[in-house]
Amino acid sequence: METTATLAKLVIITGMSGAGKTIAVQSLEDLGFFCVDNLPPVLIPKFAELIEQSNGKIGNVALVIDLRGREFFTALSESLTYIKDHHTISCEILFLDATDEVLVQRYKESRRRHPLAPQGLPLDGIHSERRLLEDLKGSASQVIDTSNLKPLQLKERIISHFTNVEQSRLSVNVTSFGFKYGIPIDADLIYDVRFLPNPHYVENLRPNTGQNPDVYDYVMKWPETQQFLAKLIDMLQFLIPLYRKEGKSQVVIGIGCTGGKHRSVAIAEYLGKVLGSSDTERVRVSHRDSERDKH
Repeated sequence: METTATLAKLVIITGMSGAGKTIAVQSLEDLGFFCVDNLPPVLIPKFAELIEQSNGKIGNVALVIDLRGREFFTALSESLTYIKDHHTISCEILFLDATDEVLVQRYKESRRRHPLAPQGLPLDGIHSERRLLEDLKGSASQVIDTSNLKPLQLKERIISHFTNVEQSRLSVNVTSFGFKYGIPIDADLIYDVRFLPNPHYVENLRPNTGQNPDVYDYVMKWPETQQFLAKLIDMLQFLIPLYRKEGKSQVVIGIGCTGGKHRSVAIAEYLGKVLGSSDTERVRVSHRDSERDKH
């Protein structure tokens, strides 16, 4: 009986300095990945050759790439294109990001200098780095916003993603949020549901979130809600297969209302139920701000 050879996997770990690349590479090491830190991008094609010549001895590889200038980004783009054209290795870019405020706070806590602003303010370096990485983030297979993640939570996210045996399935992450707390920086699609009637103004519903059956039913009972959901589901069922065809491993859908407690939570829960019935996607629902007012 014939056996299908397992395709070697190459993961490029990159992103903003201070966003959690060290935790990411440690997580993949725990999964048995062969990891190399700070490999110059020009050496990636040579590394790909070594993987193929190992006859399966080197299967899963993770490379941490820190971009310190435009020439590094150009070299990385050329290297990844070369691998795609000349090798049979599965290549994925994992991009770690965080808000400017969180990154500044992390630099203050660690008392480190930003590599792109060794003599200046961390925020200056963060702005420069974000501009340099803008195109790379757009081509990443997976973007993780670590702003509100503890190290253990980030590790769990990475392990969950890379240990799933059905890698061909697309991960759809539906996240509710409050606009007053900012838009999720890792979202691919953003939908604003602030036009829906607000349970906040119903006294007995106000303390509960959209996961509460009474709040959920209140949000769902309006004709405009049903019309919006019909159009939204139709659009997502059109878009998601195209993301999968393009090679993306995940899509993050942000559903926002004012405080991220009632309307966005209910709509996200509904999307989780509908999209979660698919055989071709893995669907995860999270609520970033639903409990924020308790703190």
